[in-house]
Amino acid sequence: MVMAPSVITTEDICVNDNFYHCPKDPKLTLDTDHGVNAVSLPRASAAAKQLVLDVLRKRVADIDVATCEPGEEDAFYVADLGEVYRQHLRWKLNMSRVKPFYAVKCNPDPQILRLMAKLGNGFDCASKAEIDLVLKMGVDPSRIIYAQPCKTRSYLRYAAEKGVKQMTFDNADELYKIKADFPDAELYLRILTDDSDSLCRLSMKFGASLESARQLLELARELELKVVGVSFHVGSGAEDPNAFLKAVQDARYVFDQAAEVGFDLHTLDVGGGFCDETFEKFAAVVSNAVDVYFPPHIRIIAEPGRYYVASAFTLAAHVIARRTVRDPADPSRDAYMLYLNDGVYGNFSNIIFDHQHPVAQILTSSDDGNSSDGSCEPRAIDYSIWGPTCDGIDMISQRITLPGLVDVGDWLYFENMGAYTRCSATRFNGFPDNHDVIYISSEAGASALLEH
Repeated sequence: MVMAPSVITTEDICVNDNFYHCPKDPKLTLDTDHGVNAVSLPRASAAAKQLVLDVLRKRVADIDVATCEPGEEDAFYVADLGEVYRQHLRWKLNMSRVKPFYAVKCNPDPQILRLMAKLGNGFDCASKAEIDLVLKMGVDPSRIIYAQPCKTRSYLRYAAEKGVKQMTFDNADELYKIKADFPDAELYLRILTDDSDSLCRLSMKFGASLESARQLLELARELELKVVGVSFHVGSGAEDPNAFLKAVQDARYVFDQAAEVGFDLHTLDVGGGFCDETFEKFAAVVSNAVDVYFPPHIRIIAEPGRYYVASAFTLAAHVIARRTVRDPADPSRDAYMLYLNDGVYGNFSNIIFDHQHPVAQILTSSDDGNSSDGSCEPRAIDYSIWGPTCDGIDMISQRITLPGLVDVGDWLYFENMGAYTRCSATRFNGFPDNHDVIYISSEAGASALLEH
């Protein structure tokens, strides 16, 4: 079992064992006794951002780059578990029928997993290692779906040993493997979807076509395997809510085919693809579709990942070098190349693997930001931002305008860095792949869960 970090309640922000707690503040925390609505959630989230900034600045103020030990000025995160809690309330407010199974691959941070477990969520695991992470939290195996249609045989036997019965398949060979290694598994047929408008397309790799679905169901019946549901995934970072509608309609078609073959399916897995910015629009489509096509006794689950954690993590990085260059757009002006102690081989791996565009903001700067003409208007200065490795692709921003002159020793911060960042970092060039995380809780509800 993972031990809970200490949580301190004081009138001020305090720290103990890298865990900060925000006191109850009616302007900040949600009053769940009087209801949560679409207005209170974003207000609480906006107020919590100031707490995050305070913690970032407190940490940076304690670092003396002139005398610190190697690594003390490395990039670090502030993770607001209160933001995860708010996202969970938001989910329940908009999709109460759909039970979340958190996608561990997105961010396997132990404190995130602890909170997910305390919230009663299930877990979408894709490997033995992810299953182990969740089981070590004391989670019952029935709350895990092994959502990997093409599994290693030894992992299948391990899942059988641990009692992780729910799993997906999309091909005949997988059924033969399951028959040999885990014939008691509870299977979900993963079907192909249209994910052409998603950031990360998965249909090129996984999913059975509707034309092949009946054949697979008949084979499963012949092998005396237990098919209990249908799953789909419209792609990570989906942009078209109608993709969910079409996928639900296709799932209904497969449910009917399964009944004809002799299966009594009881679960629909609508996968992931939910994003913070478009969640309400997508949730409305999904909720309406499942209500239209599936009666109340059918269980509906989902596999959200980035939705829960992207906005909860903020990354701070140190400016280790700077070069003055001519502005390519205006050779009469200076522009600057900034080099950070983190890059695309590290926590900015979401640029390469997840098609993200992190936006730099100034955390600390020795420059007053005023224009050279003495006005109070901040100077707009253009930068390109680079990581620390020797590889030319290690670029964070090709061009960004910031208010003022950023120098060596200053710090930048990047919001929305909780999804597909730390988990896909590497040790290329010998740089560390596991940076410090300072955990905070801006919600009393999250703090209460984590204290026990």
